[in-house]
Amino acid sequence: MTAIFINNSLFFSRMAITILEQKKNKLSFEINADNTFCNIFKKELWNDKDVHVSGYYTEHIQTGKPRFVIETSDKDPLDALRDAVKRLKKLNANFLAAFDEAK
Repeated sequence: MTAIFINNSLFFSRMAITILEQKKNKLSFEINADNTFCNIFKKELWNDKDVHVSGYYTEHIQTGKPRFVIETSDKDPLDALRDAVKRLKKLNANFLAAFDEAK
C-alpha cells in the first residue's frame, strides 16, 4: 500500500510512503524524504500521547530510503501518522504566515 502526503510549503512536493508492515498497534513504512524531514516527523509523532515508539533508520545515508516504525497504545498507528501530518501542515502554515508578516 502506498499513500501520498502533499507538502504545501514554499514549494510543492509529494512524499510517498510505502507500508511495509501494518498491525493493530504497529506500523512500519518507507518514506521518500530526507533526514531533515524525518527528524521533524519523528519528533512530531512523539507529541502524540498514544505513540510509544517513533523512530527511523536508513541503511545507507546516500542510497537508502528511511524506514519508520510507529507503535501506539490504543490508537491506530495510521491515525497517529495522519494526525502528525495535520499538525505539521498547521505548523508550516503558521510559520509561513509569520514569515509573510515579517517581510
